[in-house]
Amino acid sequence: MKNITLQVEGMSCQHCVNSIEGALKEIGAKGKVDLKNNSVEVSFDENQISIELIKETIEDQGYEVV
Repeated sequence: MKNITLQVEGMSCQHCVNSIEGALKEIGAKGKVDLKNNSVEVSFDENQISIELIKETIEDQGYEVV
């Protein structure tokens, strides 16, 4: 498993947390949102999921990965 932390803009509430963590779970990754630091820590199998897919999944929820 690989762990990365992404800076994400536009998150402000529990709905944001649920939206991002749920979307990441659907692609087989585990996400933990930190609203205070505007970040998402993601654990994933790099043999099955690319960082680009993770970023795309978060952005598809309406947030910006910076």
